[in-house]
Amino acid sequence: MNNSALLHIVERLEGFLGKLPESIRNPVLHELTPLKELFLQQRPPRFVLTGSHPMPLLEFVARIFTPETEEAPSRETLTGLYRWQMIRLGQHGSIEILDARGADPAALALAREALAAHPADLFFFLPAERDAKVATRREIERLEEVLIANGDGKIRAKLIELQSSDAPPLLKQQPDKPAIRSSLIGNYSLGSTVRRILASALPNEARVELVRSGGDKHAQAEIAELLVKSTSAICAAIGAQPIPLADLPILTTLQLVMVSGIMYISGRERSLRAATEFVGALGANVGIGMVLREGTRAALKFFPGWGNLVCGMVAGAGTYAIGRAAVVYFIEGATLRDARRAFARHRKKRVVLPGRKEKALSQSDSKS
Repeated sequence: MNNSALLHIVERLEGFLGKLPESIRNPVLHELTPLKELFLQQRPPRFVLTGSHPMPLLEFVARIFTPETEEAPSRETLTGLYRWQMIRLGQHGSIEILDARGADPAALALAREALAAHPADLFFFLPAERDAKVATRREIERLEEVLIANGDGKIRAKLIELQSSDAPPLLKQQPDKPAIRSSLIGNYSLGSTVRRILASALPNEARVELVRSGGDKHAQAEIAELLVKSTSAICAAIGAQPIPLADLPILTTLQLVMVSGIMYISGRERSLRAATEFVGALGANVGIGMVLREGTRAALKFFPGWGNLVCGMVAGAGTYAIGRAAVVYFIEGATLRDARRAFARHRKKRVVLPGRKEKALSQSDSKS
């Protein structure tokens, strides 16, 4: 399933949401926003390397982004110094990186031009182990310049200071550098430690590309959980509307898109067919079984008020259970039996309708 097919599904969903009451439509659109950012606006993350450490760029990328078990990163095409470089990370993703180390005034002008056209998501500062104070101060001044130039000064990217030795942090000691102080999120050792926090430091549109290629199960699970919760909330809202049977294709499609999205986050390719087979293997068959279950849920809508609310909770809880089972199987690497157990356990999860703060019902509540 390519992005054009996914875009068609989202456009169809947005058309359906236009028929909902405004009180529920706006919260649902709010839940839809991160999903669009993650999968429709997806792009490689952009990083800027500053400082004075002489480490070769590809070695730096390997130390930060590539687990030891993965193949070494490779540069696709050298586009010029102080410009964005596209670097492949294994089979599943890529990053863009701008090496601004050692820039003279002319080179800084090139870097500022590149950052104005395509702003960075995150800056790294990697000082040399034994730099003179004058050289270090000069590198910090260059860092401040490129931070201010990012997106023509309109976008504030995050900043990480890296250490390759036991030297004390430098950037925290810069009270006269407000751009640095406001962007700095921490000081980390060079290696796997910083890799674990990168995904959470990036905007949504840049996160999927990084976690697909990095193999960080924790980061993959974090994004998958966002996908599951948002999709469950959307399904709960749609399921609560008094339009019997008309929402079945949309609910089913959303559940399959959610599963294929979790597959994609784990490093696999998106496939609605594979997602359908997985859901069927759980026992939540997208064929006759799902139609019977959803048909029962839709029949409840003929009872006004509480019937619609129960229907919404059933749709939301079922979607959440499918999503959690997909996370267990595709990201955690558990067996299909474990996934079935997760599905059965999470069908009783309470899912709150978007825009509602009161206590939500679950599938178990609907039986009482």
